[in-house]
Amino acid sequence: MSESFTLGATDGAARAGVLHTAHGDVPTPAFMPVGTKGSVKTVDPEELRALGAGIVLGNAYHLHFRPGEELIAELGGLHSFMAWDGPILTDSGGFQVFSLRDTLLRSDDDGVTFRSVYDGRAERFTPELSARIQERLGSDVAMCLDVCPPSGVPRAELEQAVRRTTLWAQRQRELPRAPGQLRFAITQGGLDTELRRRSSEELVPLDFDGYAIGGLSVGEERAAMFEAATHAASFLPVEKPRYFMGIGDPEGVIEVVARGVDMFDCVLPTRTARTGSALTWEGRLNLRNARFARDPGPLDEGCPCPACTRFSRAYIRHLVNQQELLGLRLLSLHNLRYLIDLVAAARKAIERGAFETWRADALTRLTRLPLET
Repeated sequence: MSESFTLGATDGAARAGVLHTAHGDVPTPAFMPVGTKGSVKTVDPEELRALGAGIVLGNAYHLHFRPGEELIAELGGLHSFMAWDGPILTDSGGFQVFSLRDTLLRSDDDGVTFRSVYDGRAERFTPELSARIQERLGSDVAMCLDVCPPSGVPRAELEQAVRRTTLWAQRQRELPRAPGQLRFAITQGGLDTELRRRSSEELVPLDFDGYAIGGLSVGEERAAMFEAATHAASFLPVEKPRYFMGIGDPEGVIEVVARGVDMFDCVLPTRTARTGSALTWEGRLNLRNARFARDPGPLDEGCPCPACTRFSRAYIRHLVNQQELLGLRLLSLHNLRYLIDLVAAARKAIERGAFETWRADALTRLTRLPLET
């Protein structure tokens, strides 16, 4: 097994393991709350720990521009800066650069030039700069800078993304790291199985600490995305951790776990909370709906989060409709706890060899009611 990962149990393609990092072990499958700018929105780090979060995500793009990696390094690194003593994974900034296509100026084999979302000035990211930023941040897992095209681009553009992502990964393989920092490469290829295979065959021999599946969950049809994820995961080494970038809805999480994915992240739980909605076993509840005005029950029966154990749907609806910040905080705490508990239940099902039964039951519960908007 790799030094960064121990595979403990499998059930079909689904896996339960442990990611080993400089700031502690992370049981997998693991959902990573997103703290893009060094904060999971509205949630204190101690609350995150109490919710069961084992690892959080930060973003090299945003932290580079505000407040800057040198300032963060001067203040002891990202762990000290944000007062989170657990593992941190930092994204390379590639997704931000390439998803904000209206800011993109030029991409070539050396790097990518774009306009900063903060002040509009032309900036340039190279693999070397991305690695340097993440070294200074001191994250436990640093991602390689990659090319992430949107859904539906011509095959030639996907081929270019695969070629350039490999080229950049080769340059990042031996660059300096923070003490104990792991480095993951990112496979590309969109929905094209042949290109997914090619990307993996080029990156796996470089022997990174782990591998991510990038370029999915970027607007493609769901069934096609899950099929591509099946192929992408199957091309990755069994002994290394696998990370699906950017998925966090309950059904999506269950389906990628079923395909052998170990880690995933998404802003969905906190972004959904800021729209006034809760993730529950009854579906997604829009607390602005008048039907909750006199509802004395918790957001989700049996949920141990601070929102469900102390407050009613009626009260949280009142907070949301009056734009009280406590309402957004409570929904964020609940949605994060819901997803963390969902993933923990998946892990237990894998360990006892009952994942397919658990998965079928969970998906039935999740799809019995339509989502509210």
